Amino acid sequence: MGAAAIDINFGCPSRFTNSKAGGAILLKEPDRIYRITAAVRRAVADEISVSAKRQLGYETTDLAMENARAVEAANASFITVHARTKVDGYHYPARWEWLGKINDVLTIPLVANGDIHSVDEFLRCREMSHCENFMWGRDAVIQPDLARQISAVQSGKVVEPMLWHEVVTVIIEMTGLMRAQPTMQDKKVLGRIKQWLAYLKRHYPEAALLFSEIRGMKQLQKADDLLWLNSTIGKELTGYK
Repeated sequence: MGAAAIDINFGCPSRFTNSKAGGAILLKEPDRIYRITAAVRRAVADEISVSAKRQLGYETTDLAMENARAVEAANASFITVHARTKVDGYHYPARWEWLGKINDVLTIPLVANGDIHSVDEFLRCREMSHCENFMWGRDAVIQPDLARQISAVQSGKVVEPMLWHEVVTVIIEMTGLMRAQPTMQDKKVLGRIKQWLAYLKRHYPEAALLFSEIRGMKQLQKADDLLWLNSTIGKELTGYK
């Protein structure tokens, strides 16, 4: 298919996937993790990156080191570790100290993942994990500019957080990109807008109000009009140009 990189997911928590011997259940079998990763590495050209993403373990951290060494021994380019077990889910804080233990025994890069919700948490994670590379998922949509803020801190700079009307402008841009896709019907686009607003309201109070207004809408054009209104009013109130 022409992929530039392949990232093997050994962390999927889906019960269905686990019942079919895939995803996080493989964390109980370091040898299978090695064999799968090594087989993929052998099957693709050297210039294609092969990496693996996983959690600390399935139920416990007992095999955390062994699983990490298995990925490294299979000649993976790097490994991403979410600092919880599969059973932990999101019910417990990420254990960044375990990332530090794993990183200290690896020679390939370790990407830290889990509970990086802010610049302060990024700094604490960096200190405890000894990592130079980081990944976050939900917070990329909850705080669209989190990566920019963290990048600025790494460069010794400070950037102002995005204002709400700037976030709305990004939503409008995303809506346009989705509408340009032949397979994206208006109903699907509207659903994605609602889904993103549901995430954004965890960080932006304004998103909660906008979500409540758009939630029951059935027509994409009405949602578009409301987004443009929010964007325009925000610019006028802040004097933004």
